[in-house]
Amino acid sequence: MTDAPQILLHHHLKKLRLPTFQGEYAKQAQICAAENKDHIQYLARLCEMELIDRERRMIERRIKAAKFPSTKSLDSFDFKIMPSLNKPLTMDLARCDYVDRRENIIALGPSGTGKTHIALGLGLAACQRGLKVRFTTAAALVHDLIEAQDELRLQRMQKQLTSQNLLIIDELGFVPLSKSGAELLFEVISQCYERGSIIITSNLPFDEWTEVFGSERLTGALLDRLTHHVHILEMNGESYRLKHSRKNRQ
Repeated sequence: MTDAPQILLHHHLKKLRLPTFQGEYAKQAQICAAENKDHIQYLARLCEMELIDRERRMIERRIKAAKFPSTKSLDSFDFKIMPSLNKPLTMDLARCDYVDRRENIIALGPSGTGKTHIALGLGLAACQRGLKVRFTTAAALVHDLIEAQDELRLQRMQKQLTSQNLLIIDELGFVPLSKSGAELLFEVISQCYERGSIIITSNLPFDEWTEVFGSERLTGALLDRLTHHVHILEMNGESYRLKHSRKNRQ
């Protein structure tokens, strides 16, 4: 039967929110006794295990909050298939120093070249460094903004978006935007400007973005903000998905 001190210890560890301590202290006591470790080494080991597990849980929460459609890392991207992509720059960006500097990233290239994979990989790297990340497509973001405006909660949604360290807007250019949608998206990007970082992926070169936003003035103002501090990732070539599929079949 569990004795009173052990019950009290479980209670204290639960109140202190130390689940790894609670689950490991008895096992580690036996291990440390067998290894002739003193109580300081025993406590240090438990503290280290608690910190590692807390970091893991934090990363899991960040990834869940980011709303990634799938979890992909840069390690799983085949850079050899996309030689136009600057691999050293991409891997350096994974360190997330650009977020500290409030810089942006724009990945440009035809459909299927892996832009979303790169954006997801950079987003995952940011989560692993404890940053707040939100992933969305341009079409979904505009839809949500219009809905929030209709329901009188636009300001709250804008505040949530601008509180992110990194906002990822995927697939800009796939769907033309309405005038109100373009203005709402512009407003979000303007609010995020120099407060956080933005990653945008697009299948269109910059000179065709007017077709999406429907206004040269709005497009010019948007690009002025996005490209003030920006890293451009050129991803031109044959579809990455097609090449990867072909490689796997060989």
